[in-house]
Amino acid sequence: MALRALTGIKPTGEPHIGNWLGAIKPALALASTYDTFYFIADYHALNIIYDAEALRKNSLSIAATYLAFGLNPSQSVFYRQSDIPEVFELAWILACFTPKGLMNRAHSYKDAVAKNMGQGKDPDHNINMGLYSYPVLMAADILLLGAHVVPVGADQKQHVEIARDIAERINHNYGQALFTLPEPRIDNQVKTIVGLDGRKMSKSYDNTIPVFLDEKPLSKRINQIVTNSQTPDEPKDPDQSFIFALHKLLLSPQEESALRAKYQAGGMGWGQAKKDLFEALNAQLSGPRAEYQRWMADPGALEKVLGEGRDKARRQASEFLIRLRNAIGIQ
Repeated sequence: MALRALTGIKPTGEPHIGNWLGAIKPALALASTYDTFYFIADYHALNIIYDAEALRKNSLSIAATYLAFGLNPSQSVFYRQSDIPEVFELAWILACFTPKGLMNRAHSYKDAVAKNMGQGKDPDHNINMGLYSYPVLMAADILLLGAHVVPVGADQKQHVEIARDIAERINHNYGQALFTLPEPRIDNQVKTIVGLDGRKMSKSYDNTIPVFLDEKPLSKRINQIVTNSQTPDEPKDPDQSFIFALHKLLLSPQEESALRAKYQAGGMGWGQAKKDLFEALNAQLSGPRAEYQRWMADPGALEKVLGEGRDKARRQASEFLIRLRNAIGIQ
């Protein structure tokens, strides 16, 4: 059996260039070497999205985004977390073997407590049990389908380690390898994607370039990238340019070298640099943009794809849960 990779995608808003380059592209590339499972983590998003219509729309948008960028649902298993009730039964089983101290040390909880204390508030102010037990639900996502590797950013590595720790406790307690022990997969080649102002591209900074903007809004957004006051004739340091930092991510090493030389030679204004970036981005995104719009115009087709993925995932999940329930004494 090939190794399995599992990727969860939280539907928290409009995808941007940073999501595409930093998460979507590397996640989809896994399909060439792993049996891949992709799921829309809508119950995880419930921690921060309390608008029902927004959550529904975001979930379909994420599905359309991954399909537009080439996810093949006949090659991979693509499903919505909330369509797999076995996830939530497993989460309770795992919770019964999870020390409270382990949850106390989870980064997401510790960071929220530290922020409250820094503001002179009660340590648990506005911290719900969804946030506190988030790592247990994530462990259920990972362990239910026997994932060997879970691609995550460095800030999510601890969650995979928690899943592994819980799995080892249960395996040891029942004296058998009930769970596959997952490993985090951190792509060190993925660099921070800068936004319009040079900070990390993030919705919280409002410095993003949404990935499916039409041509005119895309050009307008790129024109908002912050530059210095150098004239067109002056040579420019590409490593100090936010435009170059984005543009190089779209290029081969040879193309990057040529663009670097163009900056250093002088004779190119920032307006031309932005125009070049727009043309490069638009060339790569025009096809996926059209596919995204096609999928979003046909929600029934999206639901059909997710339904087929649900059926595939549930077959495997239910078989696993029958074995696990038997092992722990639940009929």
